[in-house]
Amino acid sequence: MSTDLPDVSGLSIGILGGTGDQGKGLARRFALAGHTVLIGSRSEERAREAAEAVGARARGADNATVAAEADIVIVAVPWDGHKATLESLRTELAGKIVVDCVNPLGFDKQGAHALPVEEGSAAQQAAAVLPDSRVVAAFHHVSAVLLLDPEVDEVELDVLVLGDDREATDTVQALAGRIAGVRGVYGGRLRNAHQVEALTANLISINRRYKAHAGLRLTDV
Repeated sequence: MSTDLPDVSGLSIGILGGTGDQGKGLARRFALAGHTVLIGSRSEERAREAAEAVGARARGADNATVAAEADIVIVAVPWDGHKATLESLRTELAGKIVVDCVNPLGFDKQGAHALPVEEGSAAQQAAAVLPDSRVVAAFHHVSAVLLLDPEVDEVELDVLVLGDDREATDTVQALAGRIAGVRGVYGGRLRNAHQVEALTANLISINRRYKAHAGLRLTDV
């Protein structure tokens, strides 16, 4: 696998919806890797509390401030607020790489299942809502439990990175590699994000059956 990826060590990372476990877990790992992390929330107070829990390199603010100030922005908001949140931040996110890790899932007595999305996937919805941003899909299958666990030094995982802008996907692959144990792997164009998002339902089923925190590792790459 090519290692010709950009140096992203100086980038600040904003996380919209950073008070949830997934967002907070990613914030923690990127802070450990030396990045300045901006945690966003609709509630500035909740964002500040989450930042305090993450540590010294994290700062909390409202979503609009985080979207405007961060070099690269990760979207980790709940699916039901995804479209409205991004529509409200179109101006702040213009010109930026926006990494969507949202999984449109439903839950019933049979477990997790993928929800239909009019645009095809959450990432494609983000691209439609943010025409002036460079949308990349990534970080869908990273266990929040492992990210938050102080006993876990390395998260053994490949992160599939999808997008239509090669420079942007290279940047996000490099960013994934900043988390100890993680490798970013190009996974195709943005139109292929649906099955990556939907696969999360399968991983949830695996984890429930085997009481695990399963992730993906790709062979021969």
